Amino acid sequence: MDIYLLVKSLHVISVIAWMAGLFYLPRLYVYHTEADAVKDETAELFQTMEYKLLRYIMNPAMIATWIFGLWMVFMPGIIDWGLIWPYLKAAAVVGMTWFHAWLSLQRKALASGSCSVTGKQFRLMNEVPTFLMIVIVINVIMKPW
Repeated sequence: MDIYLLVKSLHVISVIAWMAGLFYLPRLYVYHTEADAVKDETAELFQTMEYKLLRYIMNPAMIATWIFGLWMVFMPGIIDWGLIWPYLKAAAVVGMTWFHAWLSLQRKALASGSCSVTGKQFRLMNEVPTFLMIVIVINVIMKPW
């Protein structure tokens, strides 16, 4: 079996799991902040869901994405570093990781009751991973630059 294809497959599987969480967690935050605004008793349920999604799905998926992605980066002949696209993709992946870290901080703020981000702001932030995903996919598939 070609190790490159195995690593690439594991990378794509990890990315899918990570992206699912990056799309869903901000939506949970929207519901959580709106429940808090009306003093709904579901806040504890949201905290449990948010914690488990981040801890047991998103964090391992992000780590696996980085491991398999870097593995491919260090395979000789896979990436042409004379082109611009690998750097744009890398910047978008760093942006995705920053967003993940920001979501983690917001989970802690929501759990402590000190979150100042509104449901509307979380809805807007929910577009960040979509934009970064578009940048990554276009650069990896089309290699335009």
